[in-house]
Amino acid sequence: MIQETMLSSQELIQLENKYGAHNYHPLPVVLSKGRGVYVWDVEGKKYYDFLSAYSAVNQGHCHPRIIQALAGQAQRLTLTSRAFYNDVLGPFEKYITDYFGYDRMLPMNTGVEACETAVKLCRKWAYEAKGVPTNQAKIIFVSGNFWGRSLAAISSSVDPNTTRNFGPYMPGYVIIPYNDLEALEEALQDPHVAGFMTEPIQGEAGVVVPDEGYLEKAYALCKQNNALFIADEVQTGIARTGKLVACDHEGVRPDILILGKALSGGVFPVSAVLSDDEVMLTLKPGQHGSTFGGNPLGCAVAMEALQVVKDEKLAENASRLGQVFRRRMQEELVDKTEIITLVRGKGLLNAIAINDTPDSETAWNICVKLAENGLLAKPTHGNIIRFAPPLVMTEEQLGECCDIIVETVLSFEEV
Repeated sequence: MIQETMLSSQELIQLENKYGAHNYHPLPVVLSKGRGVYVWDVEGKKYYDFLSAYSAVNQGHCHPRIIQALAGQAQRLTLTSRAFYNDVLGPFEKYITDYFGYDRMLPMNTGVEACETAVKLCRKWAYEAKGVPTNQAKIIFVSGNFWGRSLAAISSSVDPNTTRNFGPYMPGYVIIPYNDLEALEEALQDPHVAGFMTEPIQGEAGVVVPDEGYLEKAYALCKQNNALFIADEVQTGIARTGKLVACDHEGVRPDILILGKALSGGVFPVSAVLSDDEVMLTLKPGQHGSTFGGNPLGCAVAMEALQVVKDEKLAENASRLGQVFRRRMQEELVDKTEIITLVRGKGLLNAIAINDTPDSETAWNICVKLAENGLLAKPTHGNIIRFAPPLVMTEEQLGECCDIIVETVLSFEEV
């Protein structure tokens, strides 16, 4: 048994720097405990978590009901692989398809796995249902998208830092501007287009919200051209934006819905692809799968995590608190300072933009100062700070967090 040692934050950071791959650049905070909206570092300092593990912890850290589901299932059965049936997957499949209103679900583990599953499923449908010639199927993506760092994912990226020296890239991808219906309509004229995959709100790009009506019209264009509308709701789903999924804001029911992150409340990797029979049943045994996908432990955790969202009305809470947050940021920072140019978002997925160039260090320095003041957030795309607290936050807690953010930003305005 490995002995636990009480190492300092600096010692733990040094261990990662010495023995780990340098593929992340974290804030210099080492966390050791979480509960609800709070996390604590190894020295015992308490923080508000305003990232929620990129929206994986919507139900709050270590939600007792989800942890109980994990512990209970872990004592019975954790993994069988799909070589055999298990007694939790079927109930989970029925639960989640009823919950979101689809015929079928394919379980995976991570968001990028689920997105790649959707790409495969879309291509399979194109060949076997739409009649696209073999190996000619195309899928439309939008600039600024982010769905992971697998080769299939980065092939749809326009970020050179993501793609440089990882080629050759996946063929059959068409990339158009985000929030551009004319470009989508033109791209859909190609009869070999199988589908259109988009985030309803672009998270990693800096919480970029499209024009009202964009999703509804994009869906209609896909229907007119016999192409599948695929929604990547890995980050925006599970109540984050004030609706169960972000597409609900415009009454859009995707042909393929991709879920992950908060599907398990951040307790265990679980992701899912949902669609109806016409699409899902094009897959046959041996054509796709995962050793851990659909494991009993993940299924039990995910069902409880989804039930918590419903029982605690987290979508409604996110909608209400998001309005409070954006109003305060607008009135106290955007309207009164030079340093913050805008606030945007839906529900409790929001961002502020710094009046600086993307390659400056201002946003990073603000996040370091926020951490010193007891709130954790992270920059994205250089001059944007994303704010996504757990959805179990109260209005009083949100008020305290807004005070910290405003006070911290104003300290930079005065410099």
